[in-house]
Amino acid sequence: MTDGRYARMGPAGSATAADPDDPDRTLDARFAEGDQTALREAYDRHGSAVFGIALRALGAHHDAEDVTQQVFVRAWRGRATYDPTRGALGGWLVGITRRQVADRLTARIRERAVVDRAGHAEGSSHPPPAPDQQVVDAMMVASEMEQLPPRVRMVLQLAFFDDLTHQQIAAVTGLPLGTVKSHLRRGLERLRRGWEG
Repeated sequence: MTDGRYARMGPAGSATAADPDDPDRTLDARFAEGDQTALREAYDRHGSAVFGIALRALGAHHDAEDVTQQVFVRAWRGRATYDPTRGALGGWLVGITRRQVADRLTARIRERAVVDRAGHAEGSSHPPPAPDQQVVDAMMVASEMEQLPPRVRMVLQLAFFDDLTHQQIAAVTGLPLGTVKSHLRRGLERLRRGWEG
């Protein structure tokens, strides 16, 4: 998936100058400027990736659809905060998606706690159900990912959320292949330590 959705990264991790003929970078700029047709194009181009991330994390189609809609609404309302020179629109939308997924998972846990308390208030003799392990696991991974250095986090996201190969990640980011592999190795090791902790 080397369709240019992510900005090519320069040596210091900042986006390099965009090719004015690159339709993705043109879309990014139009979106930031408030061109309403860019919103539909952004949805057409990135909606399936946003939905896929939400579905993998939440496991329910209706929740993933809700999150996808919220992501694009929030992105459009907050477009003034998006700077195409700092990164591609696809990556920015992925960040919004992760925050929306985390909010949805937190809300699920709160809802379950309310139901549990209501069951106890009614004098129920049944023990409260254990929290859904997938929800807890997803929240832990999201929290650990946020603690990673930005470049390491980006490489892990491209590898595991966008299913890019090492070579594709190197092409998209401009990082040497060895650096991509070392970022993946260090990132996974750090996630493993956080998980065991």
